[in-house]
Amino acid sequence: MRPPARPAAVVFDCDGLLLDTESAWTRAELVLYERHGHELTLEHKRELLGTSGPAAQKTIERHLELPGQGRALLDELGELIYVEIGRSAPPQPGAVELLGALRAEGVPVGVASNSEGALVALALRVAGLDGAFDAVVTADRVAHPKPAPDVYLAACEALGADPAGSVALEDSPTGVAAARAAGTYVIGVPSLEGMTLPEAHLQAPSLHADAVWRAVGLRLAA
Repeated sequence: MRPPARPAAVVFDCDGLLLDTESAWTRAELVLYERHGHELTLEHKRELLGTSGPAAQKTIERHLELPGQGRALLDELGELIYVEIGRSAPPQPGAVELLGALRAEGVPVGVASNSEGALVALALRVAGLDGAFDAVVTADRVAHPKPAPDVYLAACEALGADPAGSVALEDSPTGVAAARAAGTYVIGVPSLEGMTLPEAHLQAPSLHADAVWRAVGLRLAA
């Protein structure tokens, strides 16, 4: 699948793709796992990356060997992550430049996140990107979180864009699956060391990559 010559819209995932919040999530997860007598491993992190709602609950229950307590554990993690995100949510390398170039070209831009709206709003505010997007859709605003396509379909609808002519930027297999299911062209930029995103139409090491800019119809500034 080739990228559209000029995207109808470009939709960014938030955690790990647009913002470097995965380090904040990791700090919160470390505390949670330590509280319950377990060590957070890289394999745990890979399983959790990009998940939300019931899927995240089941994964944490299994990791911490606490069946049936997923909702309470996720609430506990939520309290921890609000503190961490409030301290720091820096944009990923190249994110501000890419976003600015797209806006300068008049391309509609949105966010499609598997986090809840209040947390995404906090992260964007801390990052200095509050109001920088034409639409922000989060998991609590749709029927089904990623890997279902709902957040991407809703974001494209809010932007007045055909998903088939739009581009999604993702950092996790869960997010890539959601964006592909929505029918968008998907650029994968892994945020976790050693992770690959073979299901993405294009993989790149960062948002600075020339291939990313070309795929959204831009020329990388010198």
